[in-house]
Amino acid sequence: MLIAYWIVAGLLAVFYLYSGGMKILRSKDALRPMMAWVDDMPLAAVRAIGAIEVLGALGLVVPPLTGVAPWLALAAAVGLVAVQVGAGILHLSRREPVWMNLALAAVAGALVWLATIWL
Repeated sequence: MLIAYWIVAGLLAVFYLYSGGMKILRSKDALRPMMAWVDDMPLAAVRAIGAIEVLGALGLVVPPLTGVAPWLALAAAVGLVAVQVGAGILHLSRREPVWMNLALAAVAGALVWLATIWL
């Protein structure tokens, strides 16, 4: 179970560090080709979503690694499920595909279960 947690958490953390980092650092013009929804949101909201994703990624890895507040890994996994639920709702409202949101929510949901090993 511990090995499974680290594999899934590591992969999810890399994804969210990249995705969130792009939302924090890039302009709307640079994000638009891969994230058309940025036109419908203020830049501050896009940056906030990016910050939430980066914090979620760090929350999956840092607390269990250091042993300080390991319950934060469970909270981070739950938060990332919530991020994908919100993203799925946004994409559905724009009539866009939601397969990636469903897949990421499922992986983060599995990580919720795997994170219970730290509690």
